[in-house]
Amino acid sequence: MEEKSFLEKIEISADYIKKFIDFDIEIALVLGSGLGELAQSIENPIVINYSDIPNFPISTAPGHYGKLVIGEISGKNVVCMQGRFHYYEGYDAKTICYPIFVFNQLNIKKLILTNASGCLRRDWNVGDLMIIEDHIKLVSDNPLRGINYESLGPRFFDMSKTYSSKMMKLACACAKEINLPIRKGVYQFFSGPSFETAAEIKMASALGADATGMSTVFEAITASYLKMELLAISCLTNMATGISETILDENEVIEAGKKVKPQFIKLLKSIINKWEN
Repeated sequence: MEEKSFLEKIEISADYIKKFIDFDIEIALVLGSGLGELAQSIENPIVINYSDIPNFPISTAPGHYGKLVIGEISGKNVVCMQGRFHYYEGYDAKTICYPIFVFNQLNIKKLILTNASGCLRRDWNVGDLMIIEDHIKLVSDNPLRGINYESLGPRFFDMSKTYSSKMMKLACACAKEINLPIRKGVYQFFSGPSFETAAEIKMASALGADATGMSTVFEAITASYLKMELLAISCLTNMATGISETILDENEVIEAGKKVKPQFIKLLKSIINKWEN
């Protein structure tokens, strides 16, 4: 009964979204803190409030608008999440990833995840963009914990190809074309809402992380489970605790996102334009 209920909820949500479109969506984008304005560049936009979609969670984080925007970017049909869901909002891992399951139900197999993150590298700069090559998750929760839905994916699955090497190469090539320096590195997930301590940042650095944040990883795990082709990009909006003496707050994160927005939009448009099957 529980499996049927979850699958039915996904189908109901997807069917509601289908009422607004008469075309297939190729690419889904999830926009992180301070990056939601990218959706304003979507042509012929169809805007749906999360609160109107049956079974959809509600976004409460600063800088997250809580809207789906469907339309065109670079000639491709896309759906864009203006705001995501976080563990610190009180949602469990599966609920956080509910939109990813819905996108899969809409037969979308290409996903771009973006986030705002803290930089652990002293030789990098605030405002840099980092392609996520891999991640570290020490939080015990997992979006696939519990009953497995065999119609969606296997009980156990490989994570070595979670982040598409093809898409990483494409993103680097697109960045080079527009003369945009871009980093590649490992992202470590912390649950939040408190920013990390200096000791935790030292630990993350020792483990091999280049950036830390409070999102993305659960969604990436779900995308891997659903066999989606995934690209993930972090906007390094602040230097992490212990590296900088600045007192961190959400306004700093949002403002840094706004400053990099023009370059970020240009890069994503180029990637979407060149993303082939």
